[in-house]
Amino acid sequence: MSLLTRANFLVAAKTSSPAARPLPLLLRAASNATMPDLNEPIMENKLLCMQCEQTKNGTGCTTVGVCGKTPEINALQELLVYSQKGLSCWAQFAYENGVPLPPTLASFLHASTFSTLTNVNFDAARFREYITECHALRDDVEARLRAAGIETSPAAPNDLPWFDLLAHPARWNLSVSYLATATDEALVKMGQMVSLEHRRHIVEPTILGLQEMLVYGVRGLCAYTHHAEVLGKRVPEADAFVAEAYAFLCSRDAASVDKTLGMILKCGEVNILTMKGLSEGHTDRFGHPVPTPVNLNPVPGKAILISGHDMQDLHDLLVQSEGTGIQIYTHGEMLPGHGYPGLKKFPHLASNYGGAWYKQQKEFETFGKHGPVIMTSNCIIEPRGSYAANIYTTGEVGWPGVTHIPYATHGIGATKDYSAVIARALEMPGFSEADVPAEPKTVLTGFGHNAILGVADKVVDAVKTGKLNHIFLMGGCDGSEPTRKYFSKTADLAPDDTLIMGLGCGKYRFYDHEFGTLKDTGLPRYLDVGQCNDAYSAVVVANALAEAFETDLNGLPLSLNLSWLEQKAVVILLSLLHLGVQNIRIGPKAPAFVTPEAMAVLVDKFNLQITDVKDPQADMESMLAGH
Repeated sequence: MSLLTRANFLVAAKTSSPAARPLPLLLRAASNATMPDLNEPIMENKLLCMQCEQTKNGTGCTTVGVCGKTPEINALQELLVYSQKGLSCWAQFAYENGVPLPPTLASFLHASTFSTLTNVNFDAARFREYITECHALRDDVEARLRAAGIETSPAAPNDLPWFDLLAHPARWNLSVSYLATATDEALVKMGQMVSLEHRRHIVEPTILGLQEMLVYGVRGLCAYTHHAEVLGKRVPEADAFVAEAYAFLCSRDAASVDKTLGMILKCGEVNILTMKGLSEGHTDRFGHPVPTPVNLNPVPGKAILISGHDMQDLHDLLVQSEGTGIQIYTHGEMLPGHGYPGLKKFPHLASNYGGAWYKQQKEFETFGKHGPVIMTSNCIIEPRGSYAANIYTTGEVGWPGVTHIPYATHGIGATKDYSAVIARALEMPGFSEADVPAEPKTVLTGFGHNAILGVADKVVDAVKTGKLNHIFLMGGCDGSEPTRKYFSKTADLAPDDTLIMGLGCGKYRFYDHEFGTLKDTGLPRYLDVGQCNDAYSAVVVANALAEAFETDLNGLPLSLNLSWLEQKAVVILLSLLHLGVQNIRIGPKAPAFVTPEAMAVLVDKFNLQITDVKDPQADMESMLAGH
């Protein structure tokens, strides 16, 4: 796409025939736009958000997010991203000129980017804090450059159509004094000026979709990088890449399909290093997961439920609640915590309560009669009044009016103070003997790469002797749509001579089904690899099997059938594409931000497929045939 001025682009769009080029979804509405005031954002809708799979009608939320995000919060997030781009331009310029920057800058970019992930933060006050800190850090980077004798500034091309109302991010800055007094309305208006709803009228849709894919990939990457940092692991490549990616989006190169695709795949490459660091962070602190039965029933006594992803939070809560008589319950993606030796050693790690995140309003309402809930990361849904007083957020999670447990003064990774939650648990009734079902119920977790590689010889022998015909990696991010029943149906259709590796909260669709063992091997047919955070384990296992069979990943009897919801799933997909994995299925539907042209590229290069939710049997047959 040539770089056009906004006025010329809109005139061209208005005078061209809409039939000349088919325009998919909401990204292609510019052809019917009327000429607006060139100093005002084009806001035909209150917002446009399409970063998650559950976006309205599969095309984009336009009045309020399905997640509960308001137009005001959306605009503040858009303004934060614009500010992050400006900070990153200066940071990248400093890196290129050999000026060292404190690691806290990268930490801020990771944490604040994570806050824009689906179902993480809905608190306007917190976003104002992020925006203010972003501009203060930008000033600090400039001061460091000047102190180093560098008087030039980052490149800031003035002809990029997606920066048409505010100055280029590298040239645009808000003073801390202004931000201290600016009204929410003023900040929201600026957010609208750089919003996706505005930009969709300005930027060629395939380019815009690819730019958004990169942004969403970076959000997933930052989430994992932040999780790793909480565990004491820094990933220098990720620290550098996040600034590079945001700065790239401020350059002329971002108008190139090939160059943007290159950055997207690089995001996937860096994420593999990040996932490796995250995996090492978990195992260095808590040991390698071991196969462990997990109780699914309540235990008599006081109770606290912890949800999200952060195992360090679980550990610190276990330490601080030890000896109080409080039983600790995991929820959602915290279930794999029961497999870590450093966590399972606590006898009051009692049970896993409930299922995937989208059921939390019902499950937290029920649990909230017995004890409080802590939300450590995504995904939070608007708390119901029945338990609003008994839910706490921590880390980057936020909801207006919900009590937040901050980091200690030493920052990210420092031990937090859970005394308020513990005190609340002691005030509440907990569970009684009458609440415990008569029938015990357990599931098995703890099949990280170390555990699976410990029986790799059995897996290889089973394949060579015909006892194991195929392996499925299934899971990802779950969601509420009825079409997601496809994943439970597909799992149940897997023949008896196959193995299923479950991953993420998507496994809740089938984690408690009875799959039995692989004939004559003693191997369980279902292996819980862990959280979405543990995707690296699946890569390690696949690479080890490929080496054993002297082939590549595409030569294995392995199919990937993944449910996706938010941006962690996006960056995992980008990592798999970087590895060259073919025939991946994602579902239940295609991302709204991928135009048909962009999807055609992904299909051509990787044979990326969308699940056939109406015919899981057909998909099963195709996967067994290697397609």
